[in-house]
Amino acid sequence: MNIRKIITFTEDIHSEGGRPVDPPARTAVVLAVIENPWAGRGFVADLLPGIDEVAPKLGELLAPRVVEALGAPVEAYGKAAIVGLDGEVEHGSALIHTLKFGDHFRRAANATTLLPAVEKRAAAGTVFDIPLKHITDATIRSHHQSIEVRVADGPRADEIVVGLAAAAQGRPQARLAPLSTER
Repeated sequence: MNIRKIITFTEDIHSEGGRPVDPPARTAVVLAVIENPWAGRGFVADLLPGIDEVAPKLGELLAPRVVEALGAPVEAYGKAAIVGLDGEVEHGSALIHTLKFGDHFRRAANATTLLPAVEKRAAAGTVFDIPLKHITDATIRSHHQSIEVRVADGPRADEIVVGLAAAAQGRPQARLAPLSTER
């Protein structure tokens, strides 16, 4: 696995809707910009060797970093893969839609639900939203949110941006009724 760089973003929201948020609502994102392991090889029918080589290492690298950046227990989480223009969406999906990647984050966050995800092919600097859901109950509406991020110089055509996102709480000032009220 060839990593060009790792980027960490944190955000603390102190006010929402004209009201204070106390404690501030914190989110964190850690992104790795890596060389696409299938770049320049044409159509690769069997992605498994690349998945086995890269996905576990990425999960092991990113999961503790995002939890540390958050600095609080994780309540909501998500993942992303943005593939450079010379790659396929399937290349990003291959790396993040495997337990070899996601289980590192599940263990670090004491989570049980599936990680929501975004994956697409895009040029460097593209803005993308990483969806988040509650770590143990995906029906908890207050934790349905997204984090907008971008890497100014990535992904380059032969790269993939792979990321994990975490929130220490639901949306600031969340007021939607529980899903069970609509049944």
